[in-house]
Amino acid sequence: MTAPASTPLTPYATLLGFTRYVDRSGPTKATFVGGLRKQRASRSGFNPHGQFVKALKADIAFHTGGTHLTGVVDVVKPRWRPLYQALVPGATAWLHSLGEPAAIDLAQTRDALAMLGDLPVKINPHFGVRHADGRAEAVRLHFDETPPSEESVLATLHLMARHMDAVLPHAEPVLVDVRRGQAHHMPTDAKPDQIERWLAGEAAAFRAIWSDAA
Repeated sequence: MTAPASTPLTPYATLLGFTRYVDRSGPTKATFVGGLRKQRASRSGFNPHGQFVKALKADIAFHTGGTHLTGVVDVVKPRWRPLYQALVPGATAWLHSLGEPAAIDLAQTRDALAMLGDLPVKINPHFGVRHADGRAEAVRLHFDETPPSEESVLATLHLMARHMDAVLPHAEPVLVDVRRGQAHHMPTDAKPDQIERWLAGEAAAFRAIWSDAA
């Protein structure tokens, strides 16, 4: 008796996965997508930054200016302590760049599902920030040792802006390079139509590679 065929995995990407994909070129794109597909099939994956994000959000919510960030280094598991020690200075600098702690509040963001052609991409900011003057920002954090490339910044901010009505209405998308404490905003000369066409092409190639890896 023939064993039943396994259910094919539908192509899918998170915002992080897709922006890391567009940052690659040549054969490394195929290798990367193949890795994402295997990870999805095995349901593996662990996020070491969870406690860090929680501490940063607590500092915003409770107007504590970085005390939760400083404290989390001592309570995280020893294996993650060097990572947190590398992240805290930049995150604290960014936090201070927002102004007086009492002048900012934490805002709730929601995830959204973007469709790039036939490719679903999960849009998932880490949190929102609301300023005393009414401005709001939907924040996505970049944790990597290397700074985000121009391509990954554009892709991240464009996709967040595209679905801001669902994520955090009337907010501006921001990508924060945590290690360097630098906030990236959409360039004033960005051309959304061109970015959309570029990402549609990247998404079509992503789907093709995903199917080939089956």
